Amino acid sequence: MENNGTLATPPTAAEPGVRLPETILSIPPELLARQLITKMGITVVSHEEGRLVGTMPVEGNQQPFGWLHGGANAVLAETLGSMAAGLHVAPRGAVAGVEVSCTHHRPARSGTVTGVCVPLSQGDRVATYAVSITDDKGRLTSSARVSCLVQKHGGGRHRTTGEEGVR
Repeated sequence: MENNGTLATPPTAAEPGVRLPETILSIPPELLARQLITKMGITVVSHEEGRLVGTMPVEGNQQPFGWLHGGANAVLAETLGSMAAGLHVAPRGAVAGVEVSCTHHRPARSGTVTGVCVPLSQGDRVATYAVSITDDKGRLTSSARVSCLVQKHGGGRHRTTGEEGVR
């Protein structure tokens, strides 16, 4: 699965996939190939209030036994949780992941896994998400919890730069 990392607005019925708005994930084109999301083939396929869905291929993300690597599940979960936190504080907020915990229930051996991220708590300082990862047959392969520090930037001047409109 190829992921070119380009960004667009939410999909219409004719669009098979969706990318997050530029305010959420702005990656300069010259840095795109070096991003983990690109290397792992992660694609955001839908986002709406309270739900973010992404996919990742098993092939290329396997451990020596041929199963999906547990760390790959963690990367998918943290990617979706961090993006969801970014949506929570958009358009000018800041996000920093502070915790990810994964439980692996069964191996995924081929195909694509799908992560569904939903909020457990979205506060002013901490946002926590549950991510369920399933295989092509809809079987739960991993469940995760992701917590991020969040800060919404409002009006006023930035403390250091003096820039208007951010704090």
